[in-house]
Amino acid sequence: MESAIGALLDRLAITETLYRYGSCIDRRDSAGLRAVLAHDVHAQYGNRDPIVGADALVQWIDESTRGCLWQHHFLSVYQVDLRGDEATALVYHTSHRVLDDDQAAAHVLVGRYHDVLRRGADGWQISALLLEILWAERRTDPTGYLEAVGGRGPDVR
Repeated sequence: MESAIGALLDRLAITETLYRYGSCIDRRDSAGLRAVLAHDVHAQYGNRDPIVGADALVQWIDESTRGCLWQHHFLSVYQVDLRGDEATALVYHTSHRVLDDDQAAAHVLVGRYHDVLRRGADGWQISALLLEILWAERRTDPTGYLEAVGGRGPDVR
């Protein structure tokens, strides 16, 4: 029974780590993002070149999202497989972002993260992630619905 409870607690901690990854990106919380990444993380987003190291990854995410007015990651943790102090996770991903220079369109990206996490002194951290990109599109609001509901806001940053 004790090992089953431990496994449930690990799955909960892993899920929290994965959700925190997305929410830290959305809030531009670089310190929080850095905390969920292993120092030697290996990341690849679609067909882009891999990024190695937590500091390099945080910098790349900061630079690649600098032009965003806002963004929203919707992550669903579909599967977690534990193997001692390492785990793999399959995370479904849909994100929306609006760019400062294109505020009339929401950019949508759909994919799946294939993650590896490692338990360390600071808890569970992402040690490898691969974003398999499946779909991308730009959406506009031709009906004026956004304005009909009062427009964007309030800004809570």
